[in-house]
Amino acid sequence: MKQKESTKEVLDDTDIAILEYIQQDGRISNSKLAEKVNLSETPCWRRWKRMEEAGYIDGYAAKLNRKKLGFHVAGFTLVTLGNHEVENTEPFEEFVAVTDWIPMCHCIAGGADYMVQVLAKDLEEYFERISSIRRVKGVSAIQSNISVKELKNSYRLPLEE
Repeated sequence: MKQKESTKEVLDDTDIAILEYIQQDGRISNSKLAEKVNLSETPCWRRWKRMEEAGYIDGYAAKLNRKKLGFHVAGFTLVTLGNHEVENTEPFEEFVAVTDWIPMCHCIAGGADYMVQVLAKDLEEYFERISSIRRVKGVSAIQSNISVKELKNSYRLPLEE
């Protein structure tokens, strides 16, 4: 049996299959999942719960359609801080943590310090939002890129090799 190693646990092919199915459909019933991975319900449920407890599953959420909800503009803004002292990084990271129109932010290596995704209803609102990022203490420069066509938007992880 092929084994996958992580820092503390080992996942077998059945565990990987369970993760694949719940990644496709987080609302799948245990009975349907057990059928798909060729287990009886109790062992399937135990594996599922073990992987939740071990932290392989962070949670469950519905994927919403941003355009139907009025967010027609998605942009990616590169943010550069004046320096990397805590007095600069902390205000920016706190701003990101409490701002719901920023669904994604990564601290990056390269010419900028962070890459932030910004959602807005229109270009005027997008401008207001990037302007509020610019005003955060410690931010010295921003560079924005607006998405003109979304080709892929997925949270699925590649579990198969």
